[in-house]
Amino acid sequence: MLKLLNLLKDGRFHSGEELGAALGVSRSAVWKQLQNLQSECSLTIHKVRGRGYQLSTPLQLLDTQAIGEHGHTPQWPVLVYETIDSTNAEALRLIGQGRSTPFLVLAESQTAGRGRRGRQWISPFAENLYYSLVLRVEGGMRQLEGLSLVVGLAVMRVLQALGVKGVGLKWPNDVLVRDHKVAGILLELVGDPADICHVVIGIGINVNMQANAQVDQAWTSLRRETGKEVDRNHLVVALGRQLGHELERHRQHGFTVFRDEWEQAHAWQGREASLIAGNTRIDGVVRGIDAQGGLRLEIEGVEKSFSGGELSLRLRDDS
Repeated sequence: MLKLLNLLKDGRFHSGEELGAALGVSRSAVWKQLQNLQSECSLTIHKVRGRGYQLSTPLQLLDTQAIGEHGHTPQWPVLVYETIDSTNAEALRLIGQGRSTPFLVLAESQTAGRGRRGRQWISPFAENLYYSLVLRVEGGMRQLEGLSLVVGLAVMRVLQALGVKGVGLKWPNDVLVRDHKVAGILLELVGDPADICHVVIGIGINVNMQANAQVDQAWTSLRRETGKEVDRNHLVVALGRQLGHELERHRQHGFTVFRDEWEQAHAWQGREASLIAGNTRIDGVVRGIDAQGGLRLEIEGVEKSFSGGELSLRLRDDS
């Protein structure tokens, strides 16, 4: 179907005969592929007698050649999928198959995209960025301390460079614009974190999405914020460069050098919030993060630190 999409992506009319000739199939086979496109990718295709078929809006697809032309670093081979369950899940499968690292997995859409704590990540076709970078990590836990926070800083800086105003961070892995979520981060580990392991850095960014009734929280997108469509291939390159820079700083110096930078960007610094751990709720005031990236929360005048993959931070109703 990707070949058919590439023929239609310009948003112009193409006759069934033209499409069939390009694909080497009959006009009826073209019609079947068009129906599959509409159902599987949730695309609207107009059919007009005498003119042919047309996508309701032009599409810009992820393309390894375009990514290379934008200047993508060659040491991160790029794999682009049309539709996949999850880029993180595919990355984990490829690690299990012995694929050499680093490498980057991208997809036009995900059928089972996920965020932290098992939440679904809504993944419409060809609108957003679903990005999983796989790295081999040596040197033990120091190389993992605060890693999701470092990735958040990298994402924030890329969005700022694209002209998005009011970008901030929410502990531990969300990127916000005025308390509306624009990006999320999910890190997954394979191997021994005390010795040698692989880490999958999963990043989801709302890029050109303008409406989606499935999302169950306040959200925004780069297009909503800037008023213009964003080239996702360019975004892949910009994100790769920024990540490469920040990850190298982290590898050399650890998380400590990022702590002040992260706190300055924390959107909920000094605000009343609730920390959720399973059925337990802890109310306090956000005071920042510790040297390892854990949350510092003031509870009844006493400051405590919290860390862990199953924690969730929410603003208090009366905050």
